[in-house]
Amino acid sequence: MITKIGQKFADGFVKYMPSAFVFALILTLVAILAAFFLTSSTPLTILSGWFNGFWSLLAFGMQIALIIVTAYSIAQSTPVEKAIDFIANYIRTPKQVYFWVVLIGGLLSLISFGMVVVVAILGRALAQRVKGINYPFLIACVYFSMNGWVTGASSSISLLLNTPDNFLISEGILTDVIPTSFTLGAFLNVAMILLFLILGPILFLFLAPEHAEGKELSQLMEDKGFSKEKSIMEEAKSYQLPTKSVSDFLNNAQWLQLTIVLLGGVYIVHHFITNGFDLNFNIMIFIFMMLGLLLHKTPLRYSISMQRASQNISGILFQYPFYAGIMGIMLSTGLGTLIGNQLSSVATLESYPFFAYVAGGMVNFAIPSAGGEFAVIGPSIIQVVQNLGMDAGLANEQITKMIARASMSVAYGESLSNLLQPFYLLVVFPVMGIGVKLQARDIIGYLVIPFILFFILQSLFVLYIPI
Repeated sequence: MITKIGQKFADGFVKYMPSAFVFALILTLVAILAAFFLTSSTPLTILSGWFNGFWSLLAFGMQIALIIVTAYSIAQSTPVEKAIDFIANYIRTPKQVYFWVVLIGGLLSLISFGMVVVVAILGRALAQRVKGINYPFLIACVYFSMNGWVTGASSSISLLLNTPDNFLISEGILTDVIPTSFTLGAFLNVAMILLFLILGPILFLFLAPEHAEGKELSQLMEDKGFSKEKSIMEEAKSYQLPTKSVSDFLNNAQWLQLTIVLLGGVYIVHHFITNGFDLNFNIMIFIFMMLGLLLHKTPLRYSISMQRASQNISGILFQYPFYAGIMGIMLSTGLGTLIGNQLSSVATLESYPFFAYVAGGMVNFAIPSAGGEFAVIGPSIIQVVQNLGMDAGLANEQITKMIARASMSVAYGESLSNLLQPFYLLVVFPVMGIGVKLQARDIIGYLVIPFILFFILQSLFVLYIPI
């Protein structure tokens, strides 16, 4: 029964859902019209906000890109490829593939949402080996598996709150950082992690399509003779001159790269000894870079891996400014504050986490970036929570915990609505879409039922599970 319902949703989305870029363009028009009719902004104010917004998140966009490419570089290393081959030897049926892809992806997402590329590589490798896999459904499994990233080490909102001199502090909304022990280490967040790791894999077993006729990877391939590209080691060897040279010696110098890794490792240890469990984008990217250097061993191999990894972000590079432009409209016209205030105005001391959760989900359709979205609605939500806490006479630590709960609720809502927002499929498609013609419309329909179920459960979690 549930499988048939899921298939109906999948068929419906194939018919009606546009591409990810068209989705962004439509949302841009919606934001412009909403700002015009719901605020007092003039058309030129709206367009100026849109233009200025294009460039407002370049630094953050660069961080997102580096998280992805450094993770993808790690995924291409020989040790990771051997691990994928090892795993593939023990997974032999379609349902086993779906189950383990969701579980392994859920675990890796706790490190970084960029690790979804590792899961994508694993999923494609399994699809090439196991018969009877519905490939669009498998892509949906991979995409769902990254959903728990907001509970893990790369959770951008929790990292932002713990970053010194973040925009909330510089604007006087917060007086100090909020430690990750209040967000990532909270009991609520641990419960969310267990929800993803336990319910997620089981749910996709029940949703698995009964048949895969015409949907297997081998059947979807446009070029049946598609050949695998050279390994990184093979490509590195192809650049070497026929005779010994200083340039080849340096390009392939393991000692040089390992020296840099050693120096980087010393700083990483120093960072955590000095700052405790202080995770932010910069230290995460630095760790991924050092790990990639270690796994690839030579400068030339690492350069090749990063060149290949960079091909994975083309969609993000040209679409991200459009979403930043939407954010610019919402900031310059006050539309974002209006949405946040409208949702928060009916919040009470008991219900504020739910409204923060809903706000996170709604705004994410226009701004599919947890950090960018939080820049729009975070300040108004935090101020409402602060007022509720002060009116109730709560102590500062209790109010800080309320802010942490509300902020993480925004993060959970933002992440869940990605199941229906195709933007981050742009990270998965360059790996799993090689040689096949698939679009977001072929994938998103399989995620409607998981979205509905997790929306209900997460709403209950943010309301009733203690921080």
